[in-house]
Amino acid sequence: MLSLTEVATPAPGASRPAEPTTTKTFDAFGRHIHYLRVSLTDRCNLRCVYCMPEQVVFRPTEELLTDHELFTVLEVMDALGFDKYRLTGGEPTVRPGLVEIVRRIASLPNAREVAMTTNGLKLARLARPLKDAGLNRVNISIDSLDPVKFKRITRWGDVRDVLAGIEAAERVGLTPIKLNAVVIRGFNEDDVVPLARLTLEREWQFRFIEVMPFADVAEFQQASIVPTHEMMARIEAELGLLIEENGGRLDGEAKVYRLPGARGTVGFISPVTAPFCASCNRVRLTADGTLRLCLLKDGELDLRTPLRRGANKDDLLDLIRAAIWRKPWGHDLAHGVIPMNRIMSEIGG
Repeated sequence: MLSLTEVATPAPGASRPAEPTTTKTFDAFGRHIHYLRVSLTDRCNLRCVYCMPEQVVFRPTEELLTDHELFTVLEVMDALGFDKYRLTGGEPTVRPGLVEIVRRIASLPNAREVAMTTNGLKLARLARPLKDAGLNRVNISIDSLDPVKFKRITRWGDVRDVLAGIEAAERVGLTPIKLNAVVIRGFNEDDVVPLARLTLEREWQFRFIEVMPFADVAEFQQASIVPTHEMMARIEAELGLLIEENGGRLDGEAKVYRLPGARGTVGFISPVTAPFCASCNRVRLTADGTLRLCLLKDGELDLRTPLRRGANKDDLLDLIRAAIWRKPWGHDLAHGVIPMNRIMSEIGG
């Protein structure tokens, strides 16, 4: 767990603002932290090779935040000025009561955007009730269009269910649609071209993600990294020059391009070869109640224990604000430091 006496080392040239207020929350490097990724569960209805072992053991239910505990934390985050929320897992659609959870988050006074990252398997049924509850948009994972490859990567999945989920999300207005593919050496590096081709006719953003190393599956992940420059070269060789969008500014974590004549865009998320730590504005709440300050570092703040010992919202606010102030500048993958205390499904991405 994070020691609240630990002070992160400033990046060269980074400045420290005055102590933060309760309406805007800053870290020690002047980054405005207002985006919370909320892992609703560590469970998933797939077993993707880059995410978890097939025989993974999930946390007991009593170790996860209850709905009441979850909303106590979220009300504190709202008081700290958080206005953007993304629901993750594991797979968030397997959390009981998901629609009501969305409705309550959307009703928070400062909530500006409520989004969800999902594998899409249950979206054909859930898209309409989630939209009606206040969900704004979705990111949907689809690592290959080939049914055999998709099954090999996910171990359990049927790509037809994901495609049905994408169609349902677009139909009800959970837009703009962003599609994610984690590109893995030996599994789907050849699929970047057919996946990017989807943007020629559809107003989607297809985002290709470098696989990141975590804990028990780190060795496999490190051997499987396909760098962004290789993905781009494959796409350009088949589909034409990728033209930079947004003046090179990131869209969230992605650097965005457009193929000639395309209706949609192609994005690349490059945490290994081109980290985007300087623009980080987020922290993560895990399903078991810890505040994780950097995806790729193990420092965390335990919130479940003080909650269950009777801490009130003011107590939690002070703890969270102090922890965010000490949010690290970025990860240390380049120095061989790999996060070891959780696999990706326990963090929420």
